[in-house]
Amino acid sequence: MKTNYNWGIIGLGKIARKFAIDLQSIKNANLKAVASRSLQKAEAFAEDFYADKFYGSYSELINDPDVDIVYIATPHVFHKDISIECLKAKKAVLCEKAFGMNTTEVEEMIATAKAEDVFLMEALWTHFVPHYQYVLKLIEKKKYGKIKSLTADFGFKAPYDENKRLFNKDLGGGSLLDIGIYPVFAAMTLIGMPDKIEAVAKMSETGVDSRCSITFKYKNGAIANLKSTFLKQTPTECIIEFEKATVKLTERFHEPPSTVEITQKNKEKKVIEFPVETLGYNYEAIHVQKMLAQKRKESTVMTFEKSLNLISLLDKIRKDIGLSY
Repeated sequence: MKTNYNWGIIGLGKIARKFAIDLQSIKNANLKAVASRSLQKAEAFAEDFYADKFYGSYSELINDPDVDIVYIATPHVFHKDISIECLKAKKAVLCEKAFGMNTTEVEEMIATAKAEDVFLMEALWTHFVPHYQYVLKLIEKKKYGKIKSLTADFGFKAPYDENKRLFNKDLGGGSLLDIGIYPVFAAMTLIGMPDKIEAVAKMSETGVDSRCSITFKYKNGAIANLKSTFLKQTPTECIIEFEKATVKLTERFHEPPSTVEITQKNKEKKVIEFPVETLGYNYEAIHVQKMLAQKRKESTVMTFEKSLNLISLLDKIRKDIGLSY
């Protein structure tokens, strides 16, 4: 059984830097190589995070025989092609969300992973952090009864620049795929797949959504109100109304450290802190290594089914708001 894993990172932006920081906290993980289309950027990143090698092309890293796992942190539009190239080179893949641009791309990625018999997982790190796992267990135990409603938002003020990733259609820009995916993921994993979807959006001059409001409706009467925006700072909370209590994942609900507040009628509010010593990316990386140690080719947590369900929801929302890439 392999006990040490050599990681490669493709795409060296902000998230990659956070991931590299947390990788250093995992004793049996080694940052072997990094790749950017700029050799100078790759060299600087390698120096910052003690990577053994750096490359000025993605293919060089993918074909490095010393790399076991590749973390892909490029813009969404490149995820499919890079993932497939990695899988065909027999590299395990942890690919950032959104996994692909649409269901067709995600299906192709999964089909390639199965055909090549290589591990593939969407890097939806929220699923693995302690406070989110705690809330999932609360729901599983049905401690407070059924969920009646869920409200989740994610918003920040982004300077408008049509050439930067957030507003650039060619790079898969828009609030839905970048940050709206988190409220959508929360509703999907905490309540389930909706029976009806309604969505409206404000489109930017570049043709991507700068703001998106989504409603999920369920046959049992539950409802989820979800929002994402680049136009203003929002609380970025997830509030779940159960039959017997209100559970709130506080500010920046998608990441640690976080606080879960539980309010029951005629009872004092219960506040549970979830302090962490890392940025939170280590949890998904540890999980990937655990899966590989068990010789699994699919995550037992962030399954292919979940990734397919998530991208299908994003596709339906995009159809509703008239967003096509």
